[in-house]
Amino acid sequence: MNLDVTENSLPFYEAMASSVRLELIRLLAKQPMNIRQLAEAVGLSSAIMTMHIKKLVKGGIVRTDMQPGRGGMQKMCTLIIDQADIIFPNKMEHIREYHQSFIPVGHYTDFLVEPTCGLATSEKIIGELDDPRYFLDAERFQAQILWFSEGYIEYKIPNFLLSTENPQELLISMEISSEAPLTDENWPSDITFYLNQVKLGTWTSPGDYGDKRGKHNPSWWPDDVNQYGLLKHLTITNHGTRVDGKPISDVTLEQINVRDKQWTFRIASEKDSRNVGGITLFGKGFGNYNQDIVLRLYYEKVVPAAEAVHR
Repeated sequence: MNLDVTENSLPFYEAMASSVRLELIRLLAKQPMNIRQLAEAVGLSSAIMTMHIKKLVKGGIVRTDMQPGRGGMQKMCTLIIDQADIIFPNKMEHIREYHQSFIPVGHYTDFLVEPTCGLATSEKIIGELDDPRYFLDAERFQAQILWFSEGYIEYKIPNFLLSTENPQELLISMEISSEAPLTDENWPSDITFYLNQVKLGTWTSPGDYGDKRGKHNPSWWPDDVNQYGLLKHLTITNHGTRVDGKPISDVTLEQINVRDKQWTFRIASEKDSRNVGGITLFGKGFGNYNQDIVLRLYYEKVVPAAEAVHR
């Protein structure tokens, strides 16, 4: 039921303005009841109960029907609505929605990597290990895991934000770890993120994990190499940039030109960092989270309230 602030909706508001009638609605929500049953349930006379029911009927909340009963005809009361929305004049509501993109780890558009390095599909290693030339192999688009000890990997991402949408937060999530020879849980790596050539900040990965197999690794994947990473959430808002809620810089959405039609996202292990420990990126079919790189741009859209109540 849609209501407004005109006199047309007054019968509904009057019907709801009674603790007795609110109790009757709760009773009728369970099952239809007759006047006598309702009167006994709330401790009122049938005559007074009839007046309350008339209010609920006039408000469009309850329907009554005459039905045969044990003592003759009886008035059965049935609740006929389960929701009511009030539309205020000229009221605008802000709806938080988002655009989302899934980027397979092999869909990079630029790279510069140093051994140890490699990439693999769910079925096999692509080319030869520790040979950066295979990062140009045509099969790289099927890669679901990649790793390198130094350098960067870069992705181009479409931005579907409309001019009528106000961006609030960009969330980027990925499963990631360091890259050690074989594995090493104590192998810190300073991993730096860039968006549209703007440095977002640096997060230090604790290590390259191999103490147990990744939950989604294919059966052929060796036990003595990268097994899983950590699921990290990089967020950029109008107040700064964070990783898992911890600030890493003051870079805001405005500074990264969030309205650009295309974004460039870079993940780097830079040679001048304190901890040059490489990067392993896990996509679907590897690691513990079975996901690609996920970007979600939250925005606020102003819509008329009449439209908002139906969303």
